[in-house]
Amino acid sequence: MMRAALNLIGEEATLVVWLTDLLMDYQAIIEEIHGEALALKGQGRVATYIPALAAVDPARFGIAIETIDGGIFAVGDAAEKFSIQSISKVFNLALGISLVGDELWHRVGMEPSGNAFNSLVQLEVENGLPRNPFINAGALVVTDVLLDHLKRPNEEMLNFVRKLRCSEIFYNEEVAASEKATGFTNTALVNFMKSYGNIHHEVDEVLDVYCHQCSIEMTCAGLCRSFLFLANGGVVPGSGERVLTSSQTKRINAIMLTCGFYDEAGQFAYRVGMPGKSGVGGGIVAVIPGELAIAVWSPELNDRGNSVIGMHALEQFTSRTGMSIF
Repeated sequence: MMRAALNLIGEEATLVVWLTDLLMDYQAIIEEIHGEALALKGQGRVATYIPALAAVDPARFGIAIETIDGGIFAVGDAAEKFSIQSISKVFNLALGISLVGDELWHRVGMEPSGNAFNSLVQLEVENGLPRNPFINAGALVVTDVLLDHLKRPNEEMLNFVRKLRCSEIFYNEEVAASEKATGFTNTALVNFMKSYGNIHHEVDEVLDVYCHQCSIEMTCAGLCRSFLFLANGGVVPGSGERVLTSSQTKRINAIMLTCGFYDEAGQFAYRVGMPGKSGVGGGIVAVIPGELAIAVWSPELNDRGNSVIGMHALEQFTSRTGMSIF
């Protein structure tokens, strides 16, 4: 978008003013989107299959943006912590790739699922090889890979995310326990994959680490900051630490675009046009490579498990700014 502006605007002073106005407009844009999207409240339902999530106030709604060059914009409940749930699968994948590289793809695929995120049927048809790392089966396999390399996996996962400039994050032990106590399908997935030799560690150990990852609590502002390395070629803005190579970063972004919303990934790509990841806690985070990360939280979900207001807000953001990867 900025390259296009360089072609259209000849005078340097005009260009500087135009770019400054664009950055300043982020706040006005998200405030406008926030106000309009409130009319959609009541069109979804809070996740109830995890008891600890059922008590979340459905009226919560926040939006936050952070740009690579340090611009920060927020509105609504952007500073309130919530359970990020499946958004944690991106951290899971990034840490796994940083440890084993392309070896990871011997045990999990990279294709869209087209089925529910916890499908046993698809796993049976494909002989215990999960379709991608963002469905539950795939994330469980990545967790198993991490257990090959991490002595204190729960602690080391938090340390990995904190390295992404998000220091104030912790597990919600109530949510983790609630997920583990009611996660019968996840238990079945792990046992089924273990029967095919695609799970190497004890079932309870894999489930404990996985449930803790999903119980991480973050804010919209924190999610933006922690995803900026994916908008910056694998380098953490501010610290300058390289987490992934630029090629690995590109591939994670590609998988987020094609698989980050389960069997609604096509809709998100069509309507929004950004690599992103959702969670049943109501959060969605997405990136524009080279520019920014944006996070939305609204707990009411559609029938695909994605935030109703979050999907709408992000569609409005790319439509109004003209910023997408397409």
